[in-house]
Amino acid sequence: MRLVLLGAPGAGKGTQAKKLIEKYGIPQISTGDILRKAVADGTPLGKEAKIIMDKGELVTDSIVIGLVKERLAQDDCKKGYILDGFPRNTSQAETLDKVLSEMKSPLDVALSVDVDKDDLMKRLTGRRTCKSCQQMYNIYFSQAKKDGVCDKCGGDLFQRDDDKEATIKNRLDVYEKATAPLIDYYGKKGILKSVKGVGSIDEIFNKICSMLGA
Repeated sequence: MRLVLLGAPGAGKGTQAKKLIEKYGIPQISTGDILRKAVADGTPLGKEAKIIMDKGELVTDSIVIGLVKERLAQDDCKKGYILDGFPRNTSQAETLDKVLSEMKSPLDVALSVDVDKDDLMKRLTGRRTCKSCQQMYNIYFSQAKKDGVCDKCGGDLFQRDDDKEATIKNRLDVYEKATAPLIDYYGKKGILKSVKGVGSIDEIFNKICSMLGA
């Protein structure tokens, strides 16, 4: 199963990816993770990326694609993989398709986890995190028993800066402009499957498995 996972921030992709990894025994490929490892290991592409990152610039698509290609060639990807967070736009998707075609391992499915924007705003802006144990709550869906106090350890709850409304709105706007067109791209290729990311984690996962024919 060669799968790319799509969905806005807060849609629950990461949670579903973990369950898919367990079910299919395939790795989750995060470009952030492989970039950090390449830099830490001092690989040729990692060294090239570090020079760019040290200047405070974004790593080029060609380097990211090169890193993805190297990662997908590893033995644990023979049964398949889940690409998460890449591609981020149609240009990257087209380049990725060319690389996968050369590797004779085209994508099987582009899975989109869909959640309404209003719900996403509540999921993300409603998050509160314990300063002590990092336990997470949501003022809309899973409140602490006592306002501002962690049920687990009694620590103070706070809202992270990246969970504030202006930041979240910007993240969702960026997603809509750059990443959402991937839905159309993979739809035209005939490999798009969409699931509503509403309900319990297991309910959503069962829908996904049904779609994937598992």
